[in-house]
Amino acid sequence: MRTQMERSKRFDLLAKRDINKETYVEPWPEAGLIVADSPYDPQPSLTIEDGCIIEMDGVAHRDFDALDIFIASRALDLDIAEEAMALPSKEYARMLADINVPRSEVARLISGCTPAKLTEIIRHLNVLEMMMGLAKMRVRRTPANQAHVTNWREHPALLAADAAEAALRGFAEVETTVRVARFAPFNALAILVGTQTGRGGVLTQCSVEEALGLRLAMKGLTSYAETLSVYGTEKTFVDGDDTPWSKAFLASAYASRGVKIRFTSGTGSEALMGRAEKKSMLYLEARCLLVVKGAGSQGVQNGSISCIALPEALPGGVRAVLAENLLASMLGLEVAAGNDALASHSSIRKTAKLMLQFIPGADFIFSGYSAIPKRDNLFGGGNFDAEDFDDYNVLQRDMQIDGGLRPITEAEALSIRRKGARAIQAVYRELGLPAISDEEIDAATVAHGSDDMPAREIVPDLEAADAFMAGDDDFIAVIRALQNSGFADVADNILEMGRQRIAADYLQPSAIFDADFKVQSAINDGNDYLGPGSGYRPEGQRWTEMQAIPQAKSPEGFVDPHVGEPLSRLVEIGPADRGTGREVVLALGPAFGSALATTIGGLEHEDVLEAILGGVAAEGMIARIVRVYHSSDCAAIGYVGARLSGSGIGIGLQSRGTTVIHQKNLAPLNNLELFPQSPSLTLQTYQAIGRNAARYAMGIPTVPVAVEIDNGARLRLIVKTALLHRRETDEVCPERPPQELRFDWEPDL
Repeated sequence: MRTQMERSKRFDLLAKRDINKETYVEPWPEAGLIVADSPYDPQPSLTIEDGCIIEMDGVAHRDFDALDIFIASRALDLDIAEEAMALPSKEYARMLADINVPRSEVARLISGCTPAKLTEIIRHLNVLEMMMGLAKMRVRRTPANQAHVTNWREHPALLAADAAEAALRGFAEVETTVRVARFAPFNALAILVGTQTGRGGVLTQCSVEEALGLRLAMKGLTSYAETLSVYGTEKTFVDGDDTPWSKAFLASAYASRGVKIRFTSGTGSEALMGRAEKKSMLYLEARCLLVVKGAGSQGVQNGSISCIALPEALPGGVRAVLAENLLASMLGLEVAAGNDALASHSSIRKTAKLMLQFIPGADFIFSGYSAIPKRDNLFGGGNFDAEDFDDYNVLQRDMQIDGGLRPITEAEALSIRRKGARAIQAVYRELGLPAISDEEIDAATVAHGSDDMPAREIVPDLEAADAFMAGDDDFIAVIRALQNSGFADVADNILEMGRQRIAADYLQPSAIFDADFKVQSAINDGNDYLGPGSGYRPEGQRWTEMQAIPQAKSPEGFVDPHVGEPLSRLVEIGPADRGTGREVVLALGPAFGSALATTIGGLEHEDVLEAILGGVAAEGMIARIVRVYHSSDCAAIGYVGARLSGSGIGIGLQSRGTTVIHQKNLAPLNNLELFPQSPSLTLQTYQAIGRNAARYAMGIPTVPVAVEIDNGARLRLIVKTALLHRRETDEVCPERPPQELRFDWEPDL
């Protein structure tokens, strides 16, 4: 007798699953570890006297902190505020989910809502309703995507090649960062050259310290920034030596130089920094977003970003991330929706999280899809990586949803990668920077990541980067270098990016460039979703492009390998009669050995016949062969074979290889043995089927033939199955009776 309880084998297996590599905790409001509805969150309220706010969300004006002052003075529309605060929060929730209420009406009222009011509205929405709200409230009609392009070695040729491929794949923005801060100018330079090789008009940034980021922008090496972090409590701002006003000033410094700017916020940052003040993550994010709006930024990168594991450890964490995306869109901000940092070890969980933004669409579905291997991602690993490109393209194709990417062929990738690497090589040569060798170009063309690149001397590159930042060279020198080296098209694209900096049209809310350098923004591409038949739908050329994954084959190609010459050894000799002696009838499908020549598993039909007949003969029995014309169904074929057999035992054999052993007194869909896993059937299996049929005919107790089950066969082969069955069905002749066949062979006895 066992003295202790054994471990459940199922629970032991579950404990090792990827989903259980993660941390899960119960809420702890006092530490800010609660995503929504903290008991310490304030109730919504607003009191206005003589055009001034004297109380907001339960706090009197004299007790306002810096964020309250900033929000009250810059973020709320006081002409709307009293009407907005009076409307019940549940009505807002209904308006968000109601396809008949236009976006403009929701946005008008939201402009007068306090942080607590915004948070209370979300309380009434489930995930599906929030997705409906995001589909309506996102600012730009056309969704887009942003890529991360970095590498651990910070190799310029690899950066340029990866950026060129990312641009060709359709990313509207490409972001890089650094492992060593001094590499910033060359990393920014590499992705600038690479993206403008892949497709003109891709916006780029280098995520570094803000003053350095502004210097890179002033040299024309970057065209947008999103490193301006904001927080939901005053103390977190103080810890970073910042205030809402200093962030607003820095944003204006970027914008005045023609650089697109959005802020960064996200659930969990205040709790991570120990400054949550007992408030829920979502309430603090509502404060952040009103600061962003008050600062005049056109957009925000949120969606928890690098803190994602913290809200995901708590109940409702993924819902809260969607909620903050929705709140930002309600406030009229461009939303770069996160999905950048690794969200889960579980592929199921990370994909489920993505769907909350992928299905309704966002201005940027990723705040950085990792267009590189996870190991090379200096942002801390990607939620989706270069290894997931095919999966992502298939998701777009499956759902007819524009996720901002396009499939490309291997030849296209190799060509654009080589061109991007050669373009940065030319720039380095013309500007007198440390040479990039042809060996490095060859490696970058075919590389997946840093491990595929030859070693490069770091010190000369760092010294050159320092000199570049200290010198007068800027994007004009880059243009000249490309022009002198035969890369006129890349030079023209970078020149046009400079011209666009002066025009500044892409500083419009939620702006990107299309392939012709035309701005798409909330001004000329505003979201007009109002339910079925409205809003953005991928159609026409874009839908055709999304369907054209390289893996898709012509359906005829699945059948052609199975078509061959009719078997000369299989001859039709006349109508089949019912037998009287001990025999097994082998009934073939109408295309077997005639219109089709092999099974779905690639076995030649004549070899299959020999195996089955050999199995019958091995038991001392004889077999008769007939062809069934009136049906292509395996059960019907076997049923006919059994009724024609003198012993009452028949074998039904479809052309694709599916087989049944039938007995005449059984119903058509009942049988002795069924072998539906035709791809798994071998010649030895078919021989065993023949032996068992003979034993049934002789009345001998028989052990059914064991066939290994391949649970992946249906996924791999269902299209081929359907097409082979269609070809078999083409040969059906309902009026033609079964025909006797002769097969010339010699049993191996």
